[in-house]
Amino acid sequence: MREIKVEQVSDAIRKMFIEANHFLGDDVKDCLKACAGREESELAKSVFESIEKNIEIAEEGVFPLCQDTGMACIFMEIGQEVHFTGGELYEAVNEGVRQGCLEGYLRQTIVEDPFRRKNTGDSTPADINIEIVPGDKVKIVLAPKGFGSENMSRIAMLPPAAGVEGAEDFIVDAVRQAGGNPCPPIIVGVGVGGNFNKVALMAKKALLRPVGSHNEDSFYAEMEERLLEKINALGIGPQGFGGKTTALAVNIISAPTHIAGMPVAVNINCHVSRHREVIL
Repeated sequence: MREIKVEQVSDAIRKMFIEANHFLGDDVKDCLKACAGREESELAKSVFESIEKNIEIAEEGVFPLCQDTGMACIFMEIGQEVHFTGGELYEAVNEGVRQGCLEGYLRQTIVEDPFRRKNTGDSTPADINIEIVPGDKVKIVLAPKGFGSENMSRIAMLPPAAGVEGAEDFIVDAVRQAGGNPCPPIIVGVGVGGNFNKVALMAKKALLRPVGSHNEDSFYAEMEERLLEKINALGIGPQGFGGKTTALAVNIISAPTHIAGMPVAVNINCHVSRHREVIL
């Protein structure tokens, strides 16, 4: 049994929350640069130039990548041989988010109740997702999720008879309806299978996969490429001003499901695909 102090968790999350809001991964930056080079429209090119400049300014560490510094979505893979000491894990996670929000001067984005709308003042509580895995390590991924893109999410409980064509039509239509609202070029996370709640979580986790990677199953890898082509053919373009690049990637996660259903979820992320990872 390996012991980990919960204050280590708090400290890691504090750092990740600040860093994720200032630094994009190289996978996203490289893809943005490559897509910019393929644009023919002068307006689309100028949008990519603005995006690149915004990234450079954020990396100076003062201003975040986006004014919406997001809901802190936490994904933890906890080894079954780990024992946390020194406090309660969920409290430690939220303490890390609280410290990161205040220390990093990040926008306070969470309200206590969806109707009464009182701001919590420190971007807590976080959305915490825990999975128990073999071993004695703890993997933490923090992904600040802005709601300009989150609000464009969709879920459908399709009949199995809808098949691949019906699922793809639903996914492409979700992007079509989103239009320029989620600040394209976007990354499209897709969950297929499971049940109502699991499929949404899979769609969100799909956004964490590096841009440019593909599903290990060739069936879904081909589906990802086909969907990316269909979505970019919509012509929505960067920031919705038209162009060849509406999406940078389509990432799919699938799971077993019931014989009577085919759940499909779409979780869209803007081009500011923010996440940080640490292993304790």
